[in-house]
Amino acid sequence: MFLRKQFEKSPVAARVLPFAIFLLLTFGQGKFGEGSRYWFYLAKTLVGAWLLFEMRPFVTELRCAFSWEAVVVGVGVCVMWVGLDSFYPKLSELGVKFGLSKAAATPALPWNPHLQFGEGASLAWLFIAVRIIGSSLVVPALEEVFFRSFLYRYIAKVDFLNVSLGQFLALPFFAASTVFAFEHEEWLAGLLCGFAYQGLVIWKKRLGDAIVAHGITNFLLGVWVVWKGAWHFW
Repeated sequence: MFLRKQFEKSPVAARVLPFAIFLLLTFGQGKFGEGSRYWFYLAKTLVGAWLLFEMRPFVTELRCAFSWEAVVVGVGVCVMWVGLDSFYPKLSELGVKFGLSKAAATPALPWNPHLQFGEGASLAWLFIAVRIIGSSLVVPALEEVFFRSFLYRYIAKVDFLNVSLGQFLALPFFAASTVFAFEHEEWLAGLLCGFAYQGLVIWKKRLGDAIVAHGITNFLLGVWVVWKGAWHFW
């Protein structure tokens, strides 16, 4: 009830707090032993779904919109994300190169439940299913509301609700996409992804197509990860 009251009173809180809570739970992954990476993902997926339910009445743009443009962008971003992977240094590599972080003595294990719970274990497949469902249904809505609806418009004007979703604004376009990019290890793919989703919002003048496109991208990427064993994408 407390959160719902905050969402009702503040348009900013309704769009920022859910993402902030989700991000906080993300930081907890792996901080309490290797297994916590998976249990925290389950927890944040459930909490994220609840947060979407709580914020939905107060975030009018939070409506999925299925269109051919959303499908094309969703599929295209997935192809781009995978295709570019070997052609640029990742965020952690850049951090080491420029002295912003130290190389770990032992490389971090990939997000692979089979390594943690045993090859083919029921628990491993449970966490794989949770990851695909969470990244396809929960993450897109939370991120698109924060980045494409709130941050893009807030950079343009504090009274962001009076900024049209269909208005192209150069500084917010590049700034919001850059912040989104550095939320990901694959920063270059993330930047181009941000451009694509924000461009879709501007083109369609609504947020729903970007939510659907984002969901399609993440679902297809999840299928690719499991099919090809490309766990480093997770």
